[in-house]
Amino acid sequence: MMLTGLDAIPLAEPLTGVGHYTFQLARALADAAPSDEFELVYPSFCPEIDLSGAGLPTNLRAGRIPVGTLGKRWWLVGLPRYARARRLSLFHGTNYEIPLRAPCPTVLTIHDLSAFTHRRTHLPRHAIRQRLRLSLMTRAATEIVTPTEAVRREVLELFRAVDPAKVTAIHEAPREIFRPLARAAAEETLRRLGVGNDFVLAVGTVEPRKNLTTLVEAFEEVARADDERRDGNGEGSRRLTLVVAGREGWLTRGLRARIEASPLRERVRFTGYVSDEDLRALYSACLAFVYPSLYEGFGLPPVEAMSCGACVIASRVAAHREVLGEEAALLVEPEDAAGLARALTTLLGDEGSRLRLSEAGRRRAARFTWARAARETLDVYRRAIEKRASNL
Repeated sequence: MMLTGLDAIPLAEPLTGVGHYTFQLARALADAAPSDEFELVYPSFCPEIDLSGAGLPTNLRAGRIPVGTLGKRWWLVGLPRYARARRLSLFHGTNYEIPLRAPCPTVLTIHDLSAFTHRRTHLPRHAIRQRLRLSLMTRAATEIVTPTEAVRREVLELFRAVDPAKVTAIHEAPREIFRPLARAAAEETLRRLGVGNDFVLAVGTVEPRKNLTTLVEAFEEVARADDERRDGNGEGSRRLTLVVAGREGWLTRGLRARIEASPLRERVRFTGYVSDEDLRALYSACLAFVYPSLYEGFGLPPVEAMSCGACVIASRVAAHREVLGEEAALLVEPEDAAGLARALTTLLGDEGSRLRLSEAGRRRAARFTWARAARETLDVYRRAIEKRASNL
């Protein structure tokens, strides 16, 4: 029997991409390997994680580990001490971190390298810490997982000492809740969130890498043209809006100033962090989902949107080309506001195009499953354990 510990710290706050990855992977691993045991491990200085209503498999548990003064140095002392006492077969750092001196094999997930490639989109202290730490982590890890081949190539380019055989790309997947919802069923959510009938949707933590300033600029152009069309057709009471769902992040002053200066500022709606149920309603009801990120490691929101039948427009970055494909999404250059406006105009003006793209997106999203990700991750675990055993 294998006993695997996974970093549960990303679950101790409202879930975003890494938190969803950690939880979905852990549950899928437990389902895929029922004779093994899995623990979501985190220190007692983190808020308690309540998974009582999550319907966990019996071989998956959360462990909040008591730590004293010395153990608060979690990665250096607390976690290695626990791994040794618990006799973990392997530890999986799901959020860029592993103990540098672990008593067991380790697997490190590197979700993206934006701290290296787009450092100005991060708070300086966070970018500096990650750049310093990650070079150490890549050397210490027994095996490394990335969400795409695009990130795998970047890891090998940036950390040339890393053996290519040690890095495996494993695609992530949308969560099961994300499937189409009838418009009538979504209406209550739209009313509660103050969202109108005709809206363009963006989802994600509000921070510079999401490139929302370019989206606002494109939206202004599209909305003005749409207003003229509606006024000409006697539909003047209905106006296109832009809805942004996600928690407030960092370095947002420039975006806020740009929106405040916009003549359409009243038609840009920030919902804040929303539940998966509300997000499903937004994905299903939007006229188009737009994800113009400057850089992504995988891009879960557009795949979730596809699963709900939304028409997706995304930036033409390496991860999106790999994950979304050219046939299932409209891809535009990240900072080309005019190109983004043209793509939006094409979709909004052609119901047939929206239907074809929606169907292609659902087929594309169905390729990605957590069951497959778990199987491939278990193969990485086995290699890590065999490698560690051969080096003893």
